[in-house]
Amino acid sequence: MVNVLFKVKIICFILCFTQLCEAKVKLPALISDGMVLQREQNIRVWGSADAGESVTVNFLKKKYTTQADAAGNWQVALPPTKAGGPYTMTINELEIKNILIGDVYLCSGQSNMELPIYRVTDMFRAEVEAYTNPMIRHIKVPLSYNFHGPQADINPADWKELNPTDAMQFSALAYFFAKAMYEKNKIPVGLINSAVGGSPVEAWISKEGLKSFSKYLNESELYQSDELIASIRNTERLQSKRWNEVLYKNDAGLHESTKWFEAGYNDSDWQRVDLFDTSWNNNGVSPVNGSHWFRKDIEIPGNQAGKAAVLRLGCIVDADSVYVNGTFVGTVSYQYPPRIYKLPEGLLKAGKNTVTVRLISYGGRPHFVPEKPYKIVFDQSEISLEGEWKYRLGAQMPQGPGQTFFQYKPAGLYNAMIAPLQNYAIKGAIWYQGESNADRYNEYYDLLTAMIADCRALLNASFPIVIVELAEFGRPDGWDTFRGVQKKVAEDTPGAAFAPAKDLGEWNDIHPLNKKDAGIRVALEMEKLINNKP
Repeated sequence: MVNVLFKVKIICFILCFTQLCEAKVKLPALISDGMVLQREQNIRVWGSADAGESVTVNFLKKKYTTQADAAGNWQVALPPTKAGGPYTMTINELEIKNILIGDVYLCSGQSNMELPIYRVTDMFRAEVEAYTNPMIRHIKVPLSYNFHGPQADINPADWKELNPTDAMQFSALAYFFAKAMYEKNKIPVGLINSAVGGSPVEAWISKEGLKSFSKYLNESELYQSDELIASIRNTERLQSKRWNEVLYKNDAGLHESTKWFEAGYNDSDWQRVDLFDTSWNNNGVSPVNGSHWFRKDIEIPGNQAGKAAVLRLGCIVDADSVYVNGTFVGTVSYQYPPRIYKLPEGLLKAGKNTVTVRLISYGGRPHFVPEKPYKIVFDQSEISLEGEWKYRLGAQMPQGPGQTFFQYKPAGLYNAMIAPLQNYAIKGAIWYQGESNADRYNEYYDLLTAMIADCRALLNASFPIVIVELAEFGRPDGWDTFRGVQKKVAEDTPGAAFAPAKDLGEWNDIHPLNKKDAGIRVALEMEKLINNKP
């Protein structure tokens, strides 16, 4: 009897183990909780499973059944559906919740498309913090590239509802675009944010689409060698590591008995410079790279002593580490983000306080970007940090080693961040890109035209696309010829429109804050395209 029971237990264990080991249905990242599916178009649901496995999709009280093919792939087409939700879908043992049916937009390009809401809160904080709309959803396609061929899926990512917390990671332009579209139509909006800062247009074109551009096609082929990529990465990693080791070793500010960032350090013999004076950043001809130290004493009134505050240090070229009264308060490793450092309670004291900046320059001319906020901000008051600072060179270095951004190479982003979207129906697309191609304006017309045709062929649709004009940047700005090319592509491409944005720029920031007016203008142009209005 004992042997019989033992055999029964063994059989049950084997059956349970076999069931656990069976491959379950797997879904792509886009098919997940919170997704928005395109209304009034065929909805494709797809994934993988064991070869020959039966797959059943239950949605809106209807059942759809298929089988995985010999490679384990399966796909189900659901009929066009009106806007609505939230709904639930089951696929075999999986349950997908909080699904909306609405309009889905692909938002692509470089940093001005990718730029998140938290980077524009200086202008729109109150509006963002007051607005919640679960009918607007956003998914950020993670950075990835592939030179071997199109990928089947993006890297893991989640759909997020628009609320004051999650919205901080939404594309700012797409956020205001979606808000304008929803307020006009009351239709749920899904945003697929597939954008990469600094990316040129050729990185978003397939190898098929690059056939007329042999230079870029061959460049993409170069990086099919994983061994080459690994070698370049290792070399550059060693160069960067060594450069930083030598900088640290020879930076006097980090090795004197009293460190230059300490509150008690005597800086009376330091050079005095205005914050925006740049005489220190060059030797009369060439830039001075390495570490540069700045100190400023400020007076904190007794009624502000001990209170939490925010330190604003504009934008700094290139990197910085910041100390207040000898306490480290924050660092940023590259030039573009605004420096916003929180000062905790108890750090600031009544009377003299010292702010110290260790600025690192890797190449070019280091400086503090003018016409940005430089101040300490309390709830009801602020203290300016502009004017005179004390300055001393920490260590002069040769120009820092370069870095190869493989994501900028032709076809890489297309394969990893566009090709996996091919089954996901969309209403339209927004393209905000060009800074990285502006000096090659002579070839941009053909490249952008090829990119649009490429993407439309992939998604099997002639979806409307709005091209966003480059905002003004620099004094003087020299991008008008390039803007003319952008506009010409929009005029010559059926179903395309041009959203003007030159006037929304800032001379000292390649990432202007006013993404609201840009988003509204894109929404107006998209509405015209959708409704076939001139």
